[in-house]
Amino acid sequence: MKKITGGLLSGVMVSAMVFGVSSAAQADGHEGAMDVPMIKAEVVLQGLENPWDMAFLPDGTMFFTEKCKGLSVRTTDGTVNALYGVKGSSGFADVGDDLFCEAQAGVLGVVPDRHFAKNRILYLYSSSMKYRGDGCKTNFEKCDGNIVMRFKVSDDLKSVSDRTDIVTDIQYKPFSSDQPFGDPGAHNGGRLRVGPGGYLWVAGGDRHRGVCPQDGQLLCGKVLRIDMDGNAHPDNNPPEGFDKRIYTYGHRNVQGIDFRPSDGKAFTAEHGPWHNDEITALVNGGNAGWDPAQNRGGRGECPDEYCGYEPNQKGEMDPALRAAYTPMSDTRFEDLMPPSWNNNGFSQGTGSAAFLKGDNWGIYEGRLAVGIMGIGFGGTPAGSRIDMISLTPDGLGINGITRMPLGFSKRFRGLVMGPDNALYVSVDAGEIYRVTAESMK
Repeated sequence: MKKITGGLLSGVMVSAMVFGVSSAAQADGHEGAMDVPMIKAEVVLQGLENPWDMAFLPDGTMFFTEKCKGLSVRTTDGTVNALYGVKGSSGFADVGDDLFCEAQAGVLGVVPDRHFAKNRILYLYSSSMKYRGDGCKTNFEKCDGNIVMRFKVSDDLKSVSDRTDIVTDIQYKPFSSDQPFGDPGAHNGGRLRVGPGGYLWVAGGDRHRGVCPQDGQLLCGKVLRIDMDGNAHPDNNPPEGFDKRIYTYGHRNVQGIDFRPSDGKAFTAEHGPWHNDEITALVNGGNAGWDPAQNRGGRGECPDEYCGYEPNQKGEMDPALRAAYTPMSDTRFEDLMPPSWNNNGFSQGTGSAAFLKGDNWGIYEGRLAVGIMGIGFGGTPAGSRIDMISLTPDGLGINGITRMPLGFSKRFRGLVMGPDNALYVSVDAGEIYRVTAESMK
């Protein structure tokens, strides 16, 4: 058990950075009369190994995951308890011998049940060896290697029990392939959130398999909406013949999902293939438009039957040419959900997303904060940052974007709002930050 001094509001202060942001207000088209908050960041946990996601209880208790270690919790007095680890991990109260990590896969999303105070239930997404069966001999077949687990958390926050695997058939990439970032575990999705009505949303990736996003019987490249037992929401409306757990399909690699406070509408953030990171307003049964299969849309054969980086997949070229060849949002589809934002045609590793809540955020209240990891491969300019995006009421466009003035650049992996109206941010380097805004009114 590791002791960290300070509670939710103090943390381990490595440095506090405070910046005037009047220039940001001007860039957003506002002048001095607007409530532009002062923003600062402090480290609340450090020395972690690839922290991936966080989730809060109302009192400030914070669950968090480390991709290759497992699930832990930080209590309100700053104590960290290691709860459930991957195979071979040490120091955890319990270990899942079927859980593992490699490349982009591992212990990823975490979220408590809406009725946690009564039922102590917590959900966790991870890669697992348990349900592979005979379907993982090549990259060209169904390979069930990602799961969603349900646990009961002890009253003293020192252990979890009653593991129940409620989703066992999310596909996984088992072998390397002739693709950029082509390691096993690629495009693994993994974000979990509880949406309006208390249902669980599960964000997935295409796992570098060309047929995944548009195949209605495979869960790769999909966003699921399910109940606490893994059953489909009764109002899900996927196309005929699709798995009823599917809320939307045609996704590439969703690592961000959140719900607009004003109306509960779901928005996703996902990576693009050298072009067009996207924010998308989800429509029940809608198609995000990603179709990297070969011999479709005027394309021929592609390396390993995946056209996700074509043409000239490992070399530099105009992103617009790639976008024309394999678009993120293919207008061939009548049920296409058009993106709200496409990162000016670049792909820089758009990951997690969270709507900013609380009047302390001033003019930024209600904006979607989006973490960008700053991939700068193939001629794409690097840009590790958090953008605050003002979405139009219909969700189909944006009013403007302001870069969050943090004073540093990191690979921003996970974003979630805390009960104190602060934004909590995990970075691949091993820290979790608390980002606060102070209204100037």
